[in-house]
Amino acid sequence: MKFKAGVAGLTAVVMAALAGCGNQAATGPEGTGRVTPASTAPANTVPPSTAPAKENARLPSAELQGRWWTWAASEPEATNPVADTDGRACGRNQPHDVWFLAGTFGGQVERACEVPSGRPIAAPVVNTFGDRQDCAAFMGMAQGTVLLDGKVVEPETYEGDSITVQGVQGNPLTGEEGRVTATGCGLWVQLPPLDSGKHSLKIRGRSGDFSTGVDYALTVAASAA
Repeated sequence: MKFKAGVAGLTAVVMAALAGCGNQAATGPEGTGRVTPASTAPANTVPPSTAPAKENARLPSAELQGRWWTWAASEPEATNPVADTDGRACGRNQPHDVWFLAGTFGGQVERACEVPSGRPIAAPVVNTFGDRQDCAAFMGMAQGTVLLDGKVVEPETYEGDSITVQGVQGNPLTGEEGRVTATGCGLWVQLPPLDSGKHSLKIRGRSGDFSTGVDYALTVAASAA
């Protein structure tokens, strides 16, 4: 995780990717290409809005970022989903209406994760929070790619939203218990509920000298009869 002195007196710029956070300059994943605009996306691209509206309950960017950062800051490092090396922390503190996925603190991991049926999925490709200047600099270098079952998913760009993050004591994102108000930004994906069965989700993100990547093996539960 990269930190700067910052928000509300805390050490405050925190980098994240798919779901992602970074605590050091990355040395792991390969480079990623800059995000392709939707108008020039390749033929096998899965744009964010292809699912029917009733199945694609999308969160506004400010709500999504505030909720995701609070979720990511809801566990100390030993059980934190961003520090998770194999997926065992995937289900911790998940909300009822969306399933969050986490990235890394730099470098690349593989995780296996079971997802409930009918649950949309949201994850950062590469992201941060801090002040508006931090976000402007970060987004000027942000790049990312996402593959769902081998098909390209175009990340969305969130340039900067005012968010509130609630953390627990000892969490590796804010480091302290309590609330932090900041500007959140990054590249994100919001996926509609996936069909039951196994899926592959590969996320790569980069901004400057920080890079992150996660290969998710997702198993979606069968829908109830």
